[in-house]
Amino acid sequence: MEIKSSEEYLLYIDQKPDAIFVVHDKVERRFPVHKHTKGQLTYVDGGIAYVHFEGKILVVPARHYLWIPPGLLHFLTIRSTAAAIRTLYFSTESEDPFYSKMGIYPVENLLHEMLLFTERINWEVDKDNKHYSFLKALLFLLPEISHNILHTVLPVTKNERLVPILRYLEANISSELSLASISKEFAISERTLSRIFQAELSISFLQYLKQLRMVRAVEMMLQTGLTLSEIAYETGYQSISAFSNTFYQLTKMRPSQFAMSIK
Repeated sequence: MEIKSSEEYLLYIDQKPDAIFVVHDKVERRFPVHKHTKGQLTYVDGGIAYVHFEGKILVVPARHYLWIPPGLLHFLTIRSTAAAIRTLYFSTESEDPFYSKMGIYPVENLLHEMLLFTERINWEVDKDNKHYSFLKALLFLLPEISHNILHTVLPVTKNERLVPILRYLEANISSELSLASISKEFAISERTLSRIFQAELSISFLQYLKQLRMVRAVEMMLQTGLTLSEIAYETGYQSISAFSNTFYQLTKMRPSQFAMSIK
């Protein structure tokens, strides 16, 4: 069947509840905000992806996969045009809570080899296909091997007072930033600014800044040749130990371990 549009592509997948779909793209297939009745596993090989959902942006680094549960509105963007994208769509009958939650997880060696094997599989795989059992085994394996969820998430907003502040933080990420300095820069009291962050983003100013810096650090590891010390400085940390401790809080890995895992 020839698929001409994104809408036809998604509709066809949903109309085949018993089939598994395996899709390989060399460039990003652009979809509007959408949802589907199948669960989605997306692995971005060598690039970096951003999934937008429920007013948040999740960052998916190389050697990690994204699980999107059925029925969740989302859309995906990718900055690196060199990335190869592997996407698998599954019906999920299991009651395991893993399948009902959005998450980003590292791809360990076993799963990596299984994902590489899917290169020889393309598009629709029904129950009579010789690869069907293999793909089902991959699906059932996920809860067993996916424990270290990655929290590289940034909330977003359209609030007119907050948008320029978030842009300023991003543009000045290497500077010494604080609630007091931003309050002074934008002529807003610290109490009011703190209240806006909590009301609009459900997160404190300091927690947002911490997560912004970690997201930028992950991007730099993937897209630049900077050393970890240089990345720490470029993301506003005065010591590698402070950077390492904050990075560990969000990823459960030290920056050096994480950098090795995405090579």
